[in-house]
Amino acid sequence: MRNIKLIIEYDGTAYAGWQVQPNGLTVQEVMEKALARMLGEHTTLHASGRTDAGVHARGMVACFKTERTMPLRAFREGLNTLLPSDIAVRDAAEVPLDFHPRFDAQGKHYRYTMLLDDLRSPLVRHTAWRLKGKLDVEAMREACRLFVGEHNFAAFRGANCAAKTTVRRIYSMELVQEGRLLHLDINGSGFLKNMVRIITGTLIEVGQGRMSLADVARLLKGGDRQNAGMTVPPQGLCLMQVFYPGQSGE
Repeated sequence: MRNIKLIIEYDGTAYAGWQVQPNGLTVQEVMEKALARMLGEHTTLHASGRTDAGVHARGMVACFKTERTMPLRAFREGLNTLLPSDIAVRDAAEVPLDFHPRFDAQGKHYRYTMLLDDLRSPLVRHTAWRLKGKLDVEAMREACRLFVGEHNFAAFRGANCAAKTTVRRIYSMELVQEGRLLHLDINGSGFLKNMVRIITGTLIEVGQGRMSLADVARLLKGGDRQNAGMTVPPQGLCLMQVFYPGQSGE
């Protein structure tokens, strides 16, 4: 038996998220059907986590077990011939049988991209959220520093989040401007449901002058979700990388 780890990139626009569900096509479902065609048997993919509808990934990690002896290159190239153009396997590697993409992960890097423009841009409509008006980016950068470290993120999770604890550690958080695009890069030990999107919405409130640094600090002490920013739309969010022992995520 072999345990094959895949690094998967996808445009989540057309999908109801990663995880298989009864209503709506998902990335996992499409991947597992391609695997079944290639291997001649049904195989379950175990992933490093899940992404919501419309969210993208450059570095989703998923594993499956197989007795097939084909070379690793064949797994990657074989799957890519069977997958639609908005999903691709970037890499395939053999890992120990007890490796699990979710339980062994030590951190993740997410990026949320905003388009700062009063006019829409058709070319980035699926990968960035457009914001009209000006933002105080320096104030937002000051707020970013408050998030670094271990905090109670109860105010930054979705209403249906089932996590047992809301304490998480953020290793780094920064804003990077690239022309009209503003990227928020967050590296952390783990994330609650909608956490990155609510953090982004809160930073935007700071950038618009509707929330102070003191307000953010209070929220990080286990504040009320109602007092944090909006849950920004999914299309700007991308899972960039998942970190494992021996990799630099901090």
